[in-house]
Amino acid sequence: MSLRNHQSLRANMTGYAFISPFIVGFLAFTLIPMFISLYLSFTTYNLFTPPKWIGLGNFEKMFTGDPKYWNSIRVTFTYVLVGVPLRLIFALFVAMILNTKSRMVGTYRTMYYLPSIIGGSVAVSIMWRNIFSNDGIVNSLLSALGATPVKWFGDPNASLTMLITLSVWQFGSSMLIFLAGLKNISVEMYEASSVDGASPVRKFFSITLPLLSPIILFNLIMQTISAFMTFVPAYVISKGEGGPMDGTMLHSLYLFRQAFMFSNMGYAAAMAWVMLIMIAILTAILFLTSRYWVFYETEKGR
Repeated sequence: MSLRNHQSLRANMTGYAFISPFIVGFLAFTLIPMFISLYLSFTTYNLFTPPKWIGLGNFEKMFTGDPKYWNSIRVTFTYVLVGVPLRLIFALFVAMILNTKSRMVGTYRTMYYLPSIIGGSVAVSIMWRNIFSNDGIVNSLLSALGATPVKWFGDPNASLTMLITLSVWQFGSSMLIFLAGLKNISVEMYEASSVDGASPVRKFFSITLPLLSPIILFNLIMQTISAFMTFVPAYVISKGEGGPMDGTMLHSLYLFRQAFMFSNMGYAAAMAWVMLIMIAILTAILFLTSRYWVFYETEKGR
């Protein structure tokens, strides 16, 4: 081996040594478990006996013989389709407020971002459950205003509303990304539109929204994927039962119950792969439709 080839081999080995922790971690904790999960989805497996191949049996049961599965799909899609738009609208609204000139704007930004840091924790979920309990602060305020208190833990729709409210409260990360996007919009564009007599509403729909549309697409995709994977709030608020009447039985919670409470690991693996395909299809649809509503300053606006 020549000296030049020897030096090249040493340089390559150094590079491989640096990236080996990532490669090992990716293989051990992502790629190999994915293939094992795919295999288990075609088996019955309870952790104590060897997996038994049943072909498409888990998928057949899922689509034709398990009404609780379809209920979890309905609850999850309601949670995503209502919660994600509300969260993004609220995040954009707060970002526009924080984009104005104020002496304590830094403090306000920190305060509004805090819920995102602690929003998904067990402690906050417990706090949320206490706030909406029968004698919690929400029902106390409703009573003080003369309204009838709501049984948040006795009505499936009310329980899901409470869960969506907690989701909207965690708007901080989206808000910060919107705020960065607003900072990049040229002030001269607003000034020129003011000279032309444009109203604030016209400026919002003709300047702000088009220029923010790539960021809206990014936030929409990231928050949608995150919402499909929501688990901790549903588990803590319903105490792991998904109640009342399966009203908070998100797909991730039902998957957890099948895997670790009923020891149906094969069925849970099949559920995970179906949800992965659903998220992939939904993400592809968002990308494909983005050409009609996302504005880019390059490529002639598209």
